[in-house]
Amino acid sequence: MALTPARARLALLALALGGFGIGTTEFVAMGLLPEISRDVLPALARQSPDDAIAQAGVVISAYALGVVVGAPTIAATAARFPRKRLLLILAIAFTFGTILSALAPTFPLLLGARFLAGLPHGAYFGVASLVAASLLGPGKRGQGVAMVLAGLTVANVVGVPAITFVGQNAGWRVAYFLVAAVFALTAVSIALLVPDQPGDPAATLRRELAALRRPQVWLAVGAGAIGFGGFFAVYSYVAPLTTEVTGLPASLVPISLAVLGIGMVIGNLGGGRLADAGALRALLLALGAFAVVLTLVALLSPTIAGLYGSLLLLGVVGGAVGPAVQTRLMDVAGDSQTLAAALNHSGLNIGNSLGAALGGAVIAAGWGFRAPAWVGVGLALGGLVVALVSANLQRRYGTPSGRLRIVRAA
Repeated sequence: MALTPARARLALLALALGGFGIGTTEFVAMGLLPEISRDVLPALARQSPDDAIAQAGVVISAYALGVVVGAPTIAATAARFPRKRLLLILAIAFTFGTILSALAPTFPLLLGARFLAGLPHGAYFGVASLVAASLLGPGKRGQGVAMVLAGLTVANVVGVPAITFVGQNAGWRVAYFLVAAVFALTAVSIALLVPDQPGDPAATLRRELAALRRPQVWLAVGAGAIGFGGFFAVYSYVAPLTTEVTGLPASLVPISLAVLGIGMVIGNLGGGRLADAGALRALLLALGAFAVVLTLVALLSPTIAGLYGSLLLLGVVGGAVGPAVQTRLMDVAGDSQTLAAALNHSGLNIGNSLGAALGGAVIAAGWGFRAPAWVGVGLALGGLVVALVSANLQRRYGTPSGRLRIVRAA
């Protein structure tokens, strides 16, 4: 039975709510590391608070590792499952993984809980993107993907600051219980609002993994991972950029993060429409714009207007990259749609780690807090080169997958 537009919008909102929870659980730890370190690393925190915070930062990496491992594994093995049922299972898994994080009594157990909580991340976005694309119909896949990702971008504006504030005042464990409540609400919303959708009965693990033999899949993931690493090179160090380069008080760091988040919301919605007009073209434009905007961050951040103006533009471009990469992967994956849609989030989390690591390295080398933006320029250009290789293959062979099209005579 065809859905009414109103019912389709409600279903998309239910899917976006899961994205909101994922964005919150992924990034809220960044603002709560002092509280986490004092609780689960008390001896080290008394001896050296900075060392304790640095060690506690591994919880962020543990979650990212869960995303990288879980996205292809779950997507490839569960492609035959009915999609609504699979989304429910993933939302429930998020709920329990986050509750385990809140209850973890020791640092090693917390790391394990965060790894488990990250496992459903990529598969959820991958399956939800396929469902959203089908709800909106042909020609609007990018907008469907953008609706799911909108929850993640809105989380950076609302969810992360709000739950960070709660965690700072009521304890980091309370913050994670709140995130778990968001996932529980997501499960209820999916059960009530998302229509039943069959999986792919012909899907097999072998067929899904066949996507990994397609060069264009790797090129799309690589372009997203390398290029988006430029975003995280700056995002990870917004606090010292705001306080040390622009000279603003630490109390204004949340404003910097909110400006970035607002830009991401705008860029995500516009990026969905751009991707519908041509995913590869959208990706090329976004990565080229990344390099330009990151240059502006490096040059203009010493002034207040320059900082906030360039961060807003960075968020806009960053928000546009997600739908472009996701839609491009759906174009080049052939029959392996579920796996390819999930791989995007493995790639973006690799970019998260890459950008943060390289940005930290240039700061540690004494090159200053504007240096990560120049690292970001290099990563954006690197991603653009990969996307240009992808475009060249497509132009040469005439197919999105980059494989030679064989035309048989009638």
